[in-house]
Amino acid sequence: MIIVDTALERRAAEGRPVRVAMVGAGFMGRGLTNQIVNSVPGMQLVAIANRSVANAERAYREAGVTDPAHAATAAEVDVAVAAGRAVVTDDYTAVTDAGCVEAIVEVTGAVEFGCHVVVRAIEQGKHVVLMNAEVDATVGPILARMAQAAGVVYTGCDGDQPGVQMNLIRFVRGIGLTPLVAGNIKGLQDPYRTPTTQAGFAAKWGQDPHMVTSFADGTKISIEQATVANASGMTVSRRGMRGGDFAGHVDELTQEWDVDELRAMGGTVDYVVGAKPGPGVYVLASHDDPKQQHYLNLYKLGTGPLYSFYTPYHLCHFEVPTTVARAVLFGDPTIVPLGAPTVEVLTTAKRDLPAGTVLDGLGGYDYYGQAERADVTADERLLPVGVAEGCRLLRDVAKDEGLTYADVELPSGRLVDELRARQAEQLPVAALTGV
Repeated sequence: MIIVDTALERRAAEGRPVRVAMVGAGFMGRGLTNQIVNSVPGMQLVAIANRSVANAERAYREAGVTDPAHAATAAEVDVAVAAGRAVVTDDYTAVTDAGCVEAIVEVTGAVEFGCHVVVRAIEQGKHVVLMNAEVDATVGPILARMAQAAGVVYTGCDGDQPGVQMNLIRFVRGIGLTPLVAGNIKGLQDPYRTPTTQAGFAAKWGQDPHMVTSFADGTKISIEQATVANASGMTVSRRGMRGGDFAGHVDELTQEWDVDELRAMGGTVDYVVGAKPGPGVYVLASHDDPKQQHYLNLYKLGTGPLYSFYTPYHLCHFEVPTTVARAVLFGDPTIVPLGAPTVEVLTTAKRDLPAGTVLDGLGGYDYYGQAERADVTADERLLPVGVAEGCRLLRDVAKDEGLTYADVELPSGRLVDELRARQAEQLPVAALTGV
């Protein structure tokens, strides 16, 4: 989006920077704070909400912003920002409700809490940028519909793999090809990793062990690819995706798929482990025009029928401001569900789980996520991984067994369950077809 830089420069020259507030101040939040404060003319991070205000202060301090104002209400946020001060608060409603804020970036990674933030932001007329694919994969379709009704943008972000894939899908479609595989390049996949096994890696990079575990055990890749499927209309070729180790270059993946099967599916999301150039994303696409196939061959993309396109990196928080600008200045979401989900992520036991177990959180010791067709998950009443935390098992569950709603007692009073019910009612998944 080359036009974004010019639009932001114009806002800077006019003295009207895009005013953003962030909810969450962990590892990614700190990186994003530094990026906006020091590298994005025409955009201002006016406030950070975090349950621990000290972490919000740390994010600003590491970016060179000292002595932020403390606020308890939206009115106090507005007053402080009008006086030219950055703001920290422990109440997310103080930023979702502040009149000076144009967009909210949600960076917590928590599903239930994230749902509250997003719903409140939409109700208050704020654009929403998610660095929280967990929310999007669980209730993104209904949140997108709510945002559309409210006249605001709801979107995932540039930089994270789903957004980068969607940018690439749009590019490929824009030059006349049909995307048939959207993939993610991973360095590791082991469903039995735990916060204990990943503690050293997490400590090395200053990250949360549970988040790192969700990367390693396949939960995160399933969540991310579900969001791509739901934004593109694609599906999965089988439960858990095809995946697997692949030591070659992604260009060589064009020989690994049957193009007719891909067309019959309507395209699939997938991943590979160890491919080059990693880390990055790729799209395999077809073209039906023999004249254009000749040109593609001339341009070194091969003879088809599949052609490989890739982005050899994903720069996470570095690219998020582009999404904010696209949303606020152009009303253009980076990645947003099309309607009813086509892919969901089911909860799968990581170990033998006895009845009475209260399931831990994502990236924990109890379960991992697997992408599955949404019609299958609906037909079998499979338990989405985004609602698993806090559920109590009603029976013994064997290792690698998928959980269903009938297997658990849900915690009471959760917004995520209310949103799931609304999503099922307003955006029903098509009946099981046996494809």
